[in-house]
Amino acid sequence: MIDIDRNAVPSSPAVEAPERLYFQDDGRTPNSGYPVLRYRGIDASHVSPAEALEQRFARNGWPPQWRGGVFDYHHYHSRAHETLGVARGTATLILGGENGRDIDIRPGDVLVLPAGTGHCRRWASDDFLLVAAYPPGQQDWDLCRPDDTDIATARATIATLARPDSDPVSGPHGALTAYWHE
Repeated sequence: MIDIDRNAVPSSPAVEAPERLYFQDDGRTPNSGYPVLRYRGIDASHVSPAEALEQRFARNGWPPQWRGGVFDYHHYHSRAHETLGVARGTATLILGGENGRDIDIRPGDVLVLPAGTGHCRRWASDDFLLVAAYPPGQQDWDLCRPDDTDIATARATIATLARPDSDPVSGPHGALTAYWHE
């Protein structure tokens, strides 16, 4: 099940408040007690969109690690929180595991996925490109698939992760630090 909270959230004047999406543990995908943060229309027009997103993430303490797409199978990460910024193209992702929810994303959209959040590409345009970044100390992310991962071990690993000190879009006083309470 998913709940969406669209109440006002702290943000800088240049950034719209993100949606908060909640996904419950379904017994195969742990998801998280922290909400997924979904920013829309982040301005990435000053340089190339991919570079602009990477610069923003790096400036806010989330070093960019790769460019590409999203796997077309359900997976999650137990050793890292992840942020995905859409540089170009469009896609539909399934968030929350095999019985999750379709989320349409387009250029300038950013998803901040807490560790354990299931995600899978349902569809993407031919030009789809996103950049990914992880908080400090979490660049050694893993790839967990519901059929191949012991969920109890994944839950235990997720429980040891530190909450990031900064939101990848808005910095130390952004929505992540406001809504990802310990």
